[in-house]
Amino acid sequence: MQMKKLLILFTALLIILVGCSSNDGENNDTEENADTQEEVTLEVASINPPMTEILEVAQPILKEQGINLEIVYVSDNIQPNNAVAEGEVDANFFGHGLWMETYNENSGTDLVVVKPIYHATLGLYSKNYDSMDELPDGASIAIPNDPTNRGRALAFLEEQGVIKLTDGTGIYGTVQDIEENPKNYDFQEVDLLMLARMYDDADASVMYPSYAAPLDLLPSRDALLTENPIDDFAISLVARADNVDSDPIQKLAEAMTSEEVREFLEENYPESAIPAF
Repeated sequence: MQMKKLLILFTALLIILVGCSSNDGENNDTEENADTQEEVTLEVASINPPMTEILEVAQPILKEQGINLEIVYVSDNIQPNNAVAEGEVDANFFGHGLWMETYNENSGTDLVVVKPIYHATLGLYSKNYDSMDELPDGASIAIPNDPTNRGRALAFLEEQGVIKLTDGTGIYGTVQDIEENPKNYDFQEVDLLMLARMYDDADASVMYPSYAAPLDLLPSRDALLTENPIDDFAISLVARADNVDSDPIQKLAEAMTSEEVREFLEENYPESAIPAF
């Protein structure tokens, strides 16, 4: 009888030991799987603030989700789309949807807007004149020379009553589409990145906030005219058709439209970068 009790006790202990060993193995496997999960790296091309700053706000949010966001700084407005199209980076954040569509048409690429992030308000700035009334007849006005931004600048000036474009021109106008120019302004087309320099050389210059800010210019305080926000021109996160639906890109879009980003823009760029989400 005593032997039988000892045998039962031994069997019970053996079962417990085997169970513990199995659990330990499962726990070890779980720990090993967690340890071997590699951090995902996303590379995003961008140019200047507030775009780069928005990405910086998103970095710690993504870090908590196992995503390492690397900002690739570029020096012109051609490199970001090229880099995404050629697979050198995963996404870019620097321009609007119409700019991207024009690039696709000209390059045969398949870039896709992931999410509009903010509205960058166009303004007309002058170093020497404080109002449109002071701007003389025949004054020179610098505008972008690429089709989408040139069309936007002209549509903005028409909206403000400075010129009149041929009916139906919309946002794709050229200087040749100007039907009425009462004060005979001389429109000088220059590269987008040269508009800030033209602030010194022309009588007035149409500029985005990111180019006006380094000159210490604010829309409400310094612009002769300011644009009303247009959804098609919201500065957007752009990726490729083959990665736009991937989990890391979608998490990046969520981070860039988070409350943290909204608060950052409202606090630091209340006039020049209005959330589009």
